[in-house]
Amino acid sequence: MRNSQTLPSPFLIAIITLLLSKLNASAVQARQGEFDDRPNFVVIMVDDLGVQDLGCYGGTYIQTPNLDRLASQGVRATSAYAAAAICSPTRAAWITGRYPARLGITDWIRARFQRPSDTSPDVARGSYEDNPQRPFRTPVNPFYLPLSEVTVGEILKAAGYHTAHIGKWHLGDDPWYPEHQGYEINIGGCDYGQPPTYFDPFQLPKSKNRMLQQGIPGIESRKPNEFLTDREVDEAIALMQRWKDEPFYIQLNHYAVHTPIEAPAELTKKYSREGKTIQQAKYAALVQTVDDGVGKLRKAISEMNFGRPTVFVFTSDNGGLDQNGSPTDNAPLRDGKGSPYEGGLRVPLIFQADGLFPQGTTIDTPTSSIDWLPTLCDLTHLPLPSEVNIDGISLAPTLHGNQTSIQERNLIWHFPHYRGATQPYSVLRQGQWKLILNYGGQDELYNLKSDPYETTNLAATETEKSIELREELLRQLKQMDAQLPQSK
Repeated sequence: MRNSQTLPSPFLIAIITLLLSKLNASAVQARQGEFDDRPNFVVIMVDDLGVQDLGCYGGTYIQTPNLDRLASQGVRATSAYAAAAICSPTRAAWITGRYPARLGITDWIRARFQRPSDTSPDVARGSYEDNPQRPFRTPVNPFYLPLSEVTVGEILKAAGYHTAHIGKWHLGDDPWYPEHQGYEINIGGCDYGQPPTYFDPFQLPKSKNRMLQQGIPGIESRKPNEFLTDREVDEAIALMQRWKDEPFYIQLNHYAVHTPIEAPAELTKKYSREGKTIQQAKYAALVQTVDDGVGKLRKAISEMNFGRPTVFVFTSDNGGLDQNGSPTDNAPLRDGKGSPYEGGLRVPLIFQADGLFPQGTTIDTPTSSIDWLPTLCDLTHLPLPSEVNIDGISLAPTLHGNQTSIQERNLIWHFPHYRGATQPYSVLRQGQWKLILNYGGQDELYNLKSDPYETTNLAATETEKSIELREELLRQLKQMDAQLPQSK
């Protein structure tokens, strides 16, 4: 029989337990101390990239080894949505955390060369336009993101970060360029929705528009025929080298893969094969330039050894441009850019940060572009803007491995305009249900759990659910003061 005096007393057990708990707490605090050391951010938003274009999302035609590796070493969102099926509204939502319907930016913003020269950039909220051939009067879309909106650039700049915007902006004319919205450096951000051309000197000398003749503001000619995606990546790396001893936020918004569909000849040749058009081959090559850039950026980050973690984020502003399978094919998702269906709204979303996020994990709960600002504030321990309504939620707890941190919520989309064959619509996703309210047409209801490719409209058979979701959608749009189409 053992001597009872050799056994630890209850008091000693309590002391040991307390010490162990303090050791664990110290370890957590030490890890948190690392996290508090203001991470760097490299955030890439591609234009018109379809979720099916990437290997890590099931694509097989286009080679994306660097993005596939990023996903395997980070966190991949499997149900990520753009805040709109078109560019400007999503871009505004990404940097403000607010729904496009709340901002009033619900269509793509026309550049100066796309509107009459005497058009004022100031559009009063509540203004409508009337097309005699259309049954509804529709809201006039603004021409800029107001300076009164609080952006991620402004939040981080005020907190001591260097901030830069590179590439596509598409949120207003000169007075509303990135340098007036919290970005210390602006390289290539202007009112363009697409580049004049992807090849240096990025100019259209025969254009009637003087600005297009001169190229992309902030990106001067450097090397004839240098590809724009490569140039944007080089600009980002140069800034990282310049700011390597201080925290930085670089928003790299590639003009790729928007039209014009252009690509280096050698890469295009790589994707040219039977069954693929030259347009599809060029598009595949254009996507690969983005993937190559991701590899180059990650290599540079690794070599610079900043002494603080770097959060790498990759996404798109809307679904792929799918016009009967060209230049990309979003199948099995339905339709593409501009539409209310999954092919128009679903986007890739990948987060990676060595030592901060678990590797090879997924976020399976639906997310939206509006979630980036609150996530960023959470990752940097900065407060949310208090003077505005923030619609997004922080994904940071989930990025750190808490898979139950995202509570079920409604997601909203609002496009009160005509665009080709597309009629004005609003959308509500609630759990597995997705309601499409077609103004002047029949509602559509899909169960995305049993029918992820939206093949069967259940509005006529699930009438109670359809009515319930329609009422909830209109209630939330009213709460946001969304501008709805008006019957004549």
